[in-house]
Amino acid sequence: MCPKLPLLLVFFLYYAITSLGSDPDPVQDFCIPSTGIAACKNSSAATVKDFVFSGIKFPGKFSETGLAATSVNVNIFPGLNTLGMSFVRADFEVGGINMPHFHPRATEIAFVLEGKIYSGFVDTENRIFAKVIEKGEVMVFPKGLLHFQMNVGDMPATILGSFDSQNPGLVRIPNAVFGSGIEEKLLEKAFGLNSKEIAKLRKRFAPH
Repeated sequence: MCPKLPLLLVFFLYYAITSLGSDPDPVQDFCIPSTGIAACKNSSAATVKDFVFSGIKFPGKFSETGLAATSVNVNIFPGLNTLGMSFVRADFEVGGINMPHFHPRATEIAFVLEGKIYSGFVDTENRIFAKVIEKGEVMVFPKGLLHFQMNVGDMPATILGSFDSQNPGLVRIPNAVFGSGIEEKLLEKAFGLNSKEIAKLRKRFAPH
C-alpha cells in the first residue's frame, strides 16, 4: 500500500465531513426561489422587497410556556435561500421558558435584547454550561446540542438569535419523546412511568 494513502484518506474524510456539515457555499449573489419551482428566479427580476422581512417587529403569540418565538428562515423569508443563515426573535413572559431543544443543522448565537435569561446547553458528556445572561450579553449554543432558556427577571425578556443555516431545524425534546408515537413500553422502561402518566404526557405534547 502506498504510504501516503492513509494520509490522503484522512484528508478526504475531513473534507467530506466539513463540506457536508453545513450549508453549501452559494454559486451566485443570491437565489430567490421562483413560485412553485425549485429554480431561482431571474436576478434581474429581484427587488429590495425580496431581501426585507418585517415579521418580527413585535412579539408573536405566546404559548402556555410563556414563550413567543418567531423564526425567520428560508421557509418564510425566501431571500435567505442559499445564504446559509437565519434568525429568530424569542420573547419571554415573566417566568417563561424555551423548553429543552436542539437545532440539528446549525449553531446558534443568542443576544439578550432585554431582560435576564437563565440560559445554557448540555454537551455529549452530560456536562451543563449555564448561567444568567443579561441585556447586552451573548451566548452560543453549538450545533446539535440540547439547550434551554428561562426568564428569571421580574420583567418580560427578549432574545435575538442567529443561525449558520438557512433552515436550522428544531427538535423539542418533550414533543419528540412523547408526541411522536414511540412505543409505550419503551417509554415506560426508559422513564419509569406507568401507562396513565405516559398517556397524560402524550396528550400534552401531541402535535396540534
